[in-house]
Amino acid sequence: MSTTTEATAGPTGDGDLAVTERTRLRRMREKGSHRRADLDAVLAAGFLCHLGVPVDGTTMVVPTAYGVDGDHLYLHGSVASRSLVQAPDTTVCVTVTHVDGLVLARSVFEHGVNYRCAMVYGIPRIVTDPEEKLRGLRALTEQSSPGQWEYVRQPSRKELAATSVLALDLTEASVKTRSGPPDDGDSEDAALGLWAGVLPVVTTFGEPVTDPVLPEDLAPPAHVASRAGRVLGEIPGE
Repeated sequence: MSTTTEATAGPTGDGDLAVTERTRLRRMREKGSHRRADLDAVLAAGFLCHLGVPVDGTTMVVPTAYGVDGDHLYLHGSVASRSLVQAPDTTVCVTVTHVDGLVLARSVFEHGVNYRCAMVYGIPRIVTDPEEKLRGLRALTEQSSPGQWEYVRQPSRKELAATSVLALDLTEASVKTRSGPPDDGDSEDAALGLWAGVLPVVTTFGEPVTDPVLPEDLAPPAHVASRAGRVLGEIPGE
C-alpha cells in the first residue's frame, strides 16, 4: 500500500476514510479499500501489529499488541514509548497483516499470497488521563483475550503510573486484500498440466496449558477454554 492531498472516496467507490498522500493506493488499486468497515474487520481479526517509528536517525519497526476502542488504536510497550519521547510529534505507521493462504500458480511469476492488510498513519499521543489509560489497557487486553479484563486483577495506581499507553486516531488508513485462486488459469501455462491452487494458512488456538504452580484441579475459565480449536479472528456463533 502506498500513499491525494484532497479527501476523496477510496477505490471501492463508497469509502469513508479520507484519502491522503500517504494512503492513496497507487498499485493494484482493485485490491484496495478506504471503507471504515473493511478497516474495522482487519483490526478485529487480530491483536498483533508492527509499529514503524523513526529513532535516532533510523527506522525502528516494533511488533506489539494493540487494542481498538471506538476511533482509537491503543498501543503500549516501553520501546515504543521511548521512541516517541525521543522523537515527539513524529508520524508513525502501524500495519496489521493476516496471511490467509499461499497462492501456488503454474509459473513462479504468478505466485502470490492471499492476505488482509491494514496500514494506519498518524501522530500518536501518550495517554495521560487515568480513565482513558484504563480504557486503553482494557481494549488491549480484550482484543487478544475477550473476558480476561474482568477475570483477573486490574492495574493498581502504581502499575498504571509505570505503564505507557499510546493512542492513534483511525482517521488516516487504507486496506488491501487478496483472495481466490491463481490468476493464470486462462493463460498459456494452463496447458502445462501442472497443479495450481491455494494452500490455506489458518491460525488456531490450542488447548490451554496451565501454570505448573497451580493446583491440578484448577481449570481454565470458560472464556479461555472455549477458544481452544477456534480460528484467530473467528466471531463466536458464526
